[in-house]
Amino acid sequence: MTSPFISAGELAEELAAPAPPAVLDASIVLHTAEFDGDYRKDPGRPAWLAAHIPGSIWVDVSTQFSDTTAPLHYTHPEPQAIADELARLGIGDGRKVVVYDSTGSLFASRLWYLLRWIGVDARVLDGGFAAWEASGERVESGEGEAADPVPSWPVEAVRRAWVSKEELLERTADDTTPLVCGLPAAQFTGAAPSRYSRRGRIPGSVNVSSRDLFTKEGKVKSRVELILAYDAAGVDVAENSGEVLLYCGGGISASANALTLAAIGTSAVRIYDGSLEEWSADPALPMDIG
Repeated sequence: MTSPFISAGELAEELAAPAPPAVLDASIVLHTAEFDGDYRKDPGRPAWLAAHIPGSIWVDVSTQFSDTTAPLHYTHPEPQAIADELARLGIGDGRKVVVYDSTGSLFASRLWYLLRWIGVDARVLDGGFAAWEASGERVESGEGEAADPVPSWPVEAVRRAWVSKEELLERTADDTTPLVCGLPAAQFTGAAPSRYSRRGRIPGSVNVSSRDLFTKEGKVKSRVELILAYDAAGVDVAENSGEVLLYCGGGISASANALTLAAIGTSAVRIYDGSLEEWSADPALPMDIG
């Protein structure tokens, strides 16, 4: 099993090699909601300008790798749109990509999930930019020289990656496919304010907070710890255990769940892209609280 993570030391070695990977900084600051409906975010570009991995490119996942014509934040674009954006950034067909961020690896996970969906060889820097700095590797600041665009190439999805609201509504009472919410426990129970229309969770779902799957330094926890975290929620992640469905507020935290599941060998996952942003906005749909 190939890990979806790469360490700072491994990345430094690969960047010094003849065919280095492209490095993308996906940082976005998503603020904690102070009241229901409080949705605030800031781009990570200022922090990237101040200090970043040499040669890296900051990208805005919310615009460059989302369908901006959709009514919801972060709606996934079509596969070809992802490849076209990579080509615009100078990343050609077959080139490896490493993604990182400075905001807890959630947005790096989202971009990783999108790239893997179209078959790009992508990994996430374990620990993000903090791990790179802690390793003593060189950093740069400022704009740097942008790479020239390269010709685009045709792509298509290489795996099933998404589950729709309609499919979730059609689930029967005896459906044993796990539905996992990746939000923190207080948001799952409705104890904390929500960025979205209503507090609570989709009925029948269980909670494995994606943030609890990383250490306080931002590195992914051990394989045993990850398995135990899912097991505690009643989610069997043993080999060939079946599909896992994931959601959160808007498809970002759920991507970190997908990343950690991939780290323990569970690749049969799909994300509800609309997540609570879509579900909670429909007053006819049930939500559990408490």
